[in-house]
Amino acid sequence: MKNRFPLSFMVIFLIITGFGLTLYKHLVLGFPLLGENTSTIWSIEARVNFNASGGPTQASLTLPNQQEGVRILDESFASPGYGINQIEESGQRRAEWSIREAKGKQDLFYKIKLHLEPGTQLQPEDSPQPIKATLLPEPYQTAAESLIKEVHTRSADARSFTGTLLNEFNAAEPSQNTNMLLDLINTGENQTQVLINLLNLAEIPARMVRGLNLEDGRRRQPIVNMLEIYNGSEWVLFDPRTGKAGKPEDFFLWQRGGKSLLDVMGGSNSDVNFSIIAQTVPTRQLALKQATLDNVALVDFSIYSLPLESQNSFKKILLMPIGIMVVLFMRILVGLRTSGTFMPVLISIAFLQTQLLPGLMIFISIVSIGLWIRSILSQMNMLLVARLGAVVMVVILIMAAMSVFSWKLGITQALTITFFPMIILAWTIERMSILWEEEGPKDVIIETFGSLLVASISYLLMTNNYIAQITFNFPELLLTNIGIVLILGQYTGYQLMELRRFQPLANTIHKD
Repeated sequence: MKNRFPLSFMVIFLIITGFGLTLYKHLVLGFPLLGENTSTIWSIEARVNFNASGGPTQASLTLPNQQEGVRILDESFASPGYGINQIEESGQRRAEWSIREAKGKQDLFYKIKLHLEPGTQLQPEDSPQPIKATLLPEPYQTAAESLIKEVHTRSADARSFTGTLLNEFNAAEPSQNTNMLLDLINTGENQTQVLINLLNLAEIPARMVRGLNLEDGRRRQPIVNMLEIYNGSEWVLFDPRTGKAGKPEDFFLWQRGGKSLLDVMGGSNSDVNFSIIAQTVPTRQLALKQATLDNVALVDFSIYSLPLESQNSFKKILLMPIGIMVVLFMRILVGLRTSGTFMPVLISIAFLQTQLLPGLMIFISIVSIGLWIRSILSQMNMLLVARLGAVVMVVILIMAAMSVFSWKLGITQALTITFFPMIILAWTIERMSILWEEEGPKDVIIETFGSLLVASISYLLMTNNYIAQITFNFPELLLTNIGIVLILGQYTGYQLMELRRFQPLANTIHKD
């Protein structure tokens, strides 16, 4: 009794602390708990990197303006040692980083938080600048003029002209004039810029628009080039890839106009990458100032303070305790046998990338082929380390072969085979092979079925939106999970599958 008191105290402390911090974040800080009346805040991080030459260095990045349907909530810069200034050129904001001396690889960060709000007023739209069409070299100029005449006869205004022109470029069988201009694009010319030049030749004001598709968990997302034309009263956005007019859903306009997105002086090999993550918060929290939470230590030292790439990683890491809890429940309370203690958790993590049914088929195929090859290796009397190394290499060959054959057959789902942990698969094959030799195929089938059942249940729980939201917004619940694990660790009662032993007794009592 005396020895159980510290354990009981620790269990109560962990469970109360986990639930207490969760309630504090929900009731006081406003973090969503039930997912009702919530909104999505998008965090976009632009990472500028280049190699400085050793002298004065200056980098200029275009910043997004306030726009229709989007409200910018917060902006921040991270540039150690650099001075930062914001300027405005022709209605477009830009950030300028400068330093007296820099050498080697440089990383500059710009982070913006925004909320999609239909009905938000757009800043007054600017009038089009005087058209300055650039003449193309022959024979492209002649092809352009002929194409413009063809499109003009099949359109009624600037909007229909643009849609028809884009359809010409996206047609399965383009016309001769269009093919000529496509050859120009294939030589290195920017397609959007060529389209703008054609529209200008047709006396239609047009400009390039750059933006991002808002997708949660995206890393190194490229900027998307769009097209905007002036129809006499307003600017109309077009997607050059589809020819559709209008702003796509969840599309954030980053830049309007043809000026470069990034300029670097005193450096080379410059590039800008974007990471995007979505955070779910109550709608009422959007009205609060962001600085209110800056003084709260529980938030300052949370995963939200990490870079977006790390946050995306933690989204999946924080789902692993769900799989661990499933393993503990199925092994301790149910009595289900699995191959390896937490191997089903790793399989369920792989299922998150492959989806459930393709993942099950891939796993069964690899393990089956691996067991057959392992049986061949067992006849060579090899050492364990060498045999295991050979199995790892065989698993890699199997994965590569399955990827190639599936691609040739048009089965793209099998390409996600690389998400399976190779070392774990190799060790699983080795363990199952030994079990086959010692206990027979029945035990191998039982453990394989148990592992896949636990992995499937874990996958279904991990893909639940509510559970994913809870684990990411309230990592403090890990303390509660630890308390539950300590309770399960003290369980010494019957397992569910052990109750079969009492079936004869139950039958006897029933007969009596």
